Amino acid sequence: MGRRLKNKVDLQMKTTPVKEARSPRSGSVDPIQAEVAARFLLATAEEMGATLQRTAFSPNIKERADCSTAIFDRAGQVIALAQRVPIHLGSMVGAVDEILKRFPESEIKPGDMFLANDPYNGGGTHLPDINVIAPVFIGKRIAAYVANIAHHADVGGMVPGSEAAVCQSIYQEGIRIPPVRIMQAGKLNRDVFEIILLNSRTPDERVGDLQAQFAANTVGARSVMALFDRYGVRETEATIAAYLDFTERRFRAAIDKLPAGRYEAEDDLDGNDEHSVAKIRLALTVGKGRLRFDFAGTAAQLNCARNIPYRALLATVYTVSKALLDPEVPANAGYYRTLDISAPPGSVVGPVAPAAIGCRSISASVLGDVIAAALSQALPHKALAGSGPHHLYVLSGTDPRTGTYFVNYETLAGGMGARANRDGVDGVRVHASGSSNLPVEALEHAYPFRVERYALWDGSGGAGKYRGGMGVVRDYRVLADDIVVSLSSERQHVAARGMNGGAPGALGSFILDPGTAQERKLPAAAADVRLPRGSVLRIETPAGGGYGDLHERDPAAIDRDGREERLSATAADDVHGYNGAP
Repeated sequence: MGRRLKNKVDLQMKTTPVKEARSPRSGSVDPIQAEVAARFLLATAEEMGATLQRTAFSPNIKERADCSTAIFDRAGQVIALAQRVPIHLGSMVGAVDEILKRFPESEIKPGDMFLANDPYNGGGTHLPDINVIAPVFIGKRIAAYVANIAHHADVGGMVPGSEAAVCQSIYQEGIRIPPVRIMQAGKLNRDVFEIILLNSRTPDERVGDLQAQFAANTVGARSVMALFDRYGVRETEATIAAYLDFTERRFRAAIDKLPAGRYEAEDDLDGNDEHSVAKIRLALTVGKGRLRFDFAGTAAQLNCARNIPYRALLATVYTVSKALLDPEVPANAGYYRTLDISAPPGSVVGPVAPAAIGCRSISASVLGDVIAAALSQALPHKALAGSGPHHLYVLSGTDPRTGTYFVNYETLAGGMGARANRDGVDGVRVHASGSSNLPVEALEHAYPFRVERYALWDGSGGAGKYRGGMGVVRDYRVLADDIVVSLSSERQHVAARGMNGGAPGALGSFILDPGTAQERKLPAAAADVRLPRGSVLRIETPAGGGYGDLHERDPAAIDRDGREERLSATAADDVHGYNGAP
């Protein structure tokens, strides 16, 4: 497709005439109608996600699904969120408010769309995540907003992929975009568009991915308009408001089942070397229908990209709280009202500009462990041990098959911690993280690498009555001459903790040319490491911690571990003191 675009993009959202509103029956909202409307909006958000993924250009979006979609009411509250990448919620919370600060509602017209990515100026939670938000008009009035976020494989900065733990300020991480109008009455703002393309190492991908984002919002707006047309503006708004209130009541009921009190937890982020760590502290207070999360005492913001911007903190708290208290509660702003969150400005969970924040998703996995550890004290029957977060590696260079420059942004899943009643999940993204691993076939088709090993890492899960989830091992053979890789990780220095006597999970690592005389362990954070043609890069992701006394593990479970080759007979004897069924 290249960079050629029509001056007029056929993405203008048509308005529909205002339909006379019907009053809710007997002065109250019909609960069945409310459920139908809520499910319709959730299906619309999912349809937007499918549109975005199927029409995107880059493997990171079309194959890994590193994108999310949502619908907001006219006040900017989340009313439907597709179940994709939870941390993207933080990129969209408050997005409408930020737009309205800069663009009075009277200046917003049908067919407008707005774009942003900067966490310090009303954008996302790191620069590769670009938000595109569009108003939905019913007649001359804004009735709702549709939004999507997509992780672009490169938006400039000092390293390919625009994300590396070694970045020391946000100025090194890529182009920064406050909320700007990217579409005006359906016509593309070419000035803004060209600035974005000029800052990317892979502009052709950016063209396709941004157009996919525009298309996703168009699809969403049409469906939202259909809902308002069916029920009328007043009744639809009342129905949505009632559903948010229902969500709030349901989550307050879940909180009220917890024993009131104060629960404390802490854990450490890796530093860029094994001698430096940064502590995250949490004091959780359970009150009547409310949870208060206070991160006072957390370490000061870091001189690297491991900081977690405030909206990413919100998304992680929202996600972990929902997962442990009531996984089936609707994912909307109703339950956010029950959670009070405070973080010291200038801390690692509340950084201020120009702190680097690119690797916030990996750090947020450790943050998720802290939140889970505090909640586990109030919910011992649902307790969750520490987890192993994904590892990030960005491979870039020239593909000898095509002569074109590429940026391959990838993350590889770790292992979930064990629960109080079951083993941890192997090879999975944890807490607020959520995109997929890139399939081998898609990777080898798009880039000059051969995957020679892709397996669960046997024995990596922390031992216990319940075993921690295993990490993953993946080997890349380099098939080009000018390849470099940037590396970012957590849990290479500080292991995922076991709980109630369980053992910690294995640490992750990056290894060059494993099993050869040239074998070399690479740093946990690095930029532009050269990989010679024919070399092998191995990624070993960290595993989850175990739960409970390892000597209490069911012999049948140990036998199953052996049959499934998760644990050798020697390891079963060494770890559990078990040498087979009698």
